[in-house]
Amino acid sequence: MTLSIESLTVLYGDKVAVDNVSLDIAVGDVLALVGPSGCGKSTLLRAIAGLVEPAEGRVEWQGRDITHVPTHQRGVGLMFQDHALFTHRDVADNIGFGLKMAGVGAGARAVRTEELLVLVGLEGFGPRSVEGLSGGEAQRVALARALAPEPALLLLDEPLASLDRARRIELNIELARLLRELEQTAVYVTHDQDEAFSLADDVGVMHQGQVLRVGSPGDVWRDPQFEIVARFVGHEAMIERDGQRFAVRPDAVSIATSGELVGRVKTCAFQGDRYALTIDVDGGPWRLFHSVAVEPGSMVRLSLDPTRLARITDI
Repeated sequence: MTLSIESLTVLYGDKVAVDNVSLDIAVGDVLALVGPSGCGKSTLLRAIAGLVEPAEGRVEWQGRDITHVPTHQRGVGLMFQDHALFTHRDVADNIGFGLKMAGVGAGARAVRTEELLVLVGLEGFGPRSVEGLSGGEAQRVALARALAPEPALLLLDEPLASLDRARRIELNIELARLLRELEQTAVYVTHDQDEAFSLADDVGVMHQGQVLRVGSPGDVWRDPQFEIVARFVGHEAMIERDGQRFAVRPDAVSIATSGELVGRVKTCAFQGDRYALTIDVDGGPWRLFHSVAVEPGSMVRLSLDPTRLARITDI
């Protein structure tokens, strides 16, 4: 394992921000930390970066204990939501700034900067002022700057949160491609489930400072294990069967004339090749996908596939 976090706890005064977290991240993998605001995901990232001091636990990087090593000696690249670009420097100088501080010569800096501009799709942007960049372009410059020193570990905290949805989707796809192309080990913090699931090799769902569930996006979606995780990934309906509690996944429900359940359509949203429905049923609202639109207010019969229910427990 490249990065190992062992029993890490971070306190802000009397408040426990990160609560006894242990994680392992393999070489070349991207771990996305997700959860609602205030769950501790950004604090955990900052503890990995060395920006906050843990009260307990260890952070190990390739077998080396870096828990108390200063940030600039950890070999990590950092990218945050606010970009923090230098407005008095052009694009090239922003990207090469970290290299300059590390003593890299002007010639080597120029070569590396040009490589990165091509990589992030900004070829020819080097002389431009950062003040004239669009939000997406500024985001790409910030990413190039973080990648410039070729960090072994890249840490990204809500890097796309300031963008509109269309641009966020576009850059999420591009970022996923870049990270895989570079085989970059990374920890990615976001509150957006779709963003995390489309980008990460593994997802860690946090709640009140704890990582409740870690696994591949598919595993977490199919088997959230806890009700809080199930609700976060969109499984809002819960049912009881044979003394056990289950989350009703959208793929467990279908509209069928012979269905054993009855519900009223609450919402119907177009999603390209399908429609996302919310249906009021006992234990609902239930969510499912359907091939054609159904008028809100309509009564429908539903069939439930018990093999697609996700068994859950309380924390």
